[in-house]
Amino acid sequence: MKIENVALLGAGSWGTALALLLARKGLKVTLWDRDTDHIGRLALDRENKRHQAGHPFPDCLELSDQLSTTVSGKQCVVMVVPSHGYREVYRQTYPFLNNGCVVVSATKGIEIGSGQTMTGIMEKESHGPRELHLGVLSGPSFAAEVADRQPTAVTTAFADPEAAEAVQRLFSTETFRVYSSGDVIGLEISGAMKNVIAIAAGICDGLHYGLNTRAALITRGLAEITRLGVALGADPQTFAGLGGLGDLVLTCTGDLSRNRTVGLKLGSGLTLPEALAQMTMVAEGVKTTESCYKLARELKVEMPILEQVYQVLYQNKKCEDAVLELFQRELKKESEVQI
Repeated sequence: MKIENVALLGAGSWGTALALLLARKGLKVTLWDRDTDHIGRLALDRENKRHQAGHPFPDCLELSDQLSTTVSGKQCVVMVVPSHGYREVYRQTYPFLNNGCVVVSATKGIEIGSGQTMTGIMEKESHGPRELHLGVLSGPSFAAEVADRQPTAVTTAFADPEAAEAVQRLFSTETFRVYSSGDVIGLEISGAMKNVIAIAAGICDGLHYGLNTRAALITRGLAEITRLGVALGADPQTFAGLGGLGDLVLTCTGDLSRNRTVGLKLGSGLTLPEALAQMTMVAEGVKTTESCYKLARELKVEMPILEQVYQVLYQNKKCEDAVLELFQRELKKESEVQI
């Protein structure tokens, strides 16, 4: 299986970075967005000055606001739309997908209400006899650094090994290394939950706690992510990889992390509406906190950090009280709560 033409849906920071990566390889790439004005500006500037300034578009990168013409005939479609709008966009996309199309989710989140991952949404919304290959691309990858050609390593996961290898070859470049996996759910849970833990890390930094606190948070956060993933059938080893520990460390410590930034603002005393009002891009962890909180309760999975972040975001709990409550929990053996 060889992929030679690609559609990317979502012309935000990450969608643009991936479009640049593929177009720089000389592939025929079409970048779509529903915002007609935004696409018009990209076409005029031949650059995304809003999100990826300084990176002109190669000639083989086309822009479109027409979903049908963007998707029809493509061997691969990459979904890079926010999780809260994912189902609607995929539902509109599905009728135009070719039989045998490889559909890659590059969105990290869990849908509120259904508790489904992005590939779960696609499976539910795929009706008919056509065969599709559904998978995910995830890992420690700030969009700005990918656009700058900074060395980056990520993972792609598909149930079909041939599709995983095709996507691996598609995205791999001299500075963008892609590993393959068969654990789709593990990679998706890691990508979604790390944003929640990153909010917690930002809160701790906003409260001026030290490196000890951050290390404890990342480690115990990984234990929570692993518990939830394993409850959903994931391979525990996935959480020690790029899409698990790698992405978690990056998002909890990197200054480019939107979710950590939200936490910083909350820890410094802002309310959630005040913090979000100062953001120019979507912080997926805010919505993911709500969806994962409900999912964990349904599955009866113990996730104390997630619970405290939920209470801070949605029940107006003071950040200091959330940290105090975590440390006053019943003492346990570490091995008892790993998985």
